Amino acid sequence: GFSFRLQDRGGNGHEALVKARNQMLGMAMQSKVLTGLRPEGLEDAPQLKLNIDRDKAQALGVTFGAINNALSTSLGSSYVNDFPNAGRLQRVIVQADAPNRMQPDDLLRINALNTQGRPVPLSSFASTEWVTGPMQTIRYNGYPSMKITGEPAAGYSSGQALEEMQRLAAQLPPGFAYEWTGQSREEILSGSTVFILIAFSLLAVFLALAALYESWTIPVAVLLVVPLGILGSLLAAYARGLSNDVYFKVGLITIIGLAAKNAVLIIEFAKDLQAQGRTPIQAALEAAHLRFRPIIMTSLAFILGVLPLVIASGAGGAGQRAIGTGVMGGMITATVLGVIFVPVFFVVVRTLFKGSKRQNDLYTHHEDTGSVAKEKIQ
Repeated sequence: GFSFRLQDRGGNGHEALVKARNQMLGMAMQSKVLTGLRPEGLEDAPQLKLNIDRDKAQALGVTFGAINNALSTSLGSSYVNDFPNAGRLQRVIVQADAPNRMQPDDLLRINALNTQGRPVPLSSFASTEWVTGPMQTIRYNGYPSMKITGEPAAGYSSGQALEEMQRLAAQLPPGFAYEWTGQSREEILSGSTVFILIAFSLLAVFLALAALYESWTIPVAVLLVVPLGILGSLLAAYARGLSNDVYFKVGLITIIGLAAKNAVLIIEFAKDLQAQGRTPIQAALEAAHLRFRPIIMTSLAFILGVLPLVIASGAGGAGQRAIGTGVMGGMITATVLGVIFVPVFFVVVRTLFKGSKRQNDLYTHHEDTGSVAKEKIQ
């Protein structure tokens, strides 16, 4: 579910806030995306209001401190002192008797001491009336607010429910805003950082491959297969109706490494074959042929390994299904399409970027060293 905070940022008052909340609930009840909408907290209830005539009270010499003491002592209680009783100290608590503080007229019969020490009944300068008011006042980030909770309807994700609530909140009168709390807030914050995490993951893989191959261009051919894996993850999650939660994002980050792993198996051999004098096309085709079986075997083993996560149930099953489905879908597309497109990516990159003279000399040196070693063995 989600946790929604409706705020009165324009100082419209409590009644306007209640009316805006009811309007929000009415619109949400008619939406097919949302279900289980309910306000939290105590509803407004009848209250007894005591109206004090300040001029009369001052004329009678009754201060507000005396009125407060009289009301708090009679309706609540007041500690006086302790007294010894059978070897024990017991507290003396003063309070009006229950039958004498049940009705509005009982309230007006309470006496408050004036400045001369004489008791003055509240009926001399006060009156009572019944009103409807809030039983509790809630603030969030300093603004009067009301909490609304709900859930996405069947067939809709939590992200769609959050977007629907935001759309409905935009239809409220001016002066009202909203905030998300709990898991809803964390979901929105994590959703805005997923692209940053993917970008840093790609950068880490690129730098590692650049250090491995001592080239800035060959890692590009490896990373071009990553979108194929991400596409498979998205399609698998959409097919099963899974939401874009934190578990699915973990699966996306995992796919980056797994998709790059398959590409490395082909490009590593293609690079060495090209250094032996073959053209980029010949090197890519031969490398794909040589590494086809290892790629299929390792990928199939991994796909079957995450199958228990895909069909998981029970406690924590939702998170396991999100990770397993994303990883399996991405691995299938990265394997099937990668075997076809990785050689193409390698040919395109090596055709556009021939490589530096230092790299070519390095590959030639490695070939010469290998040839000399073979002659010595023979």
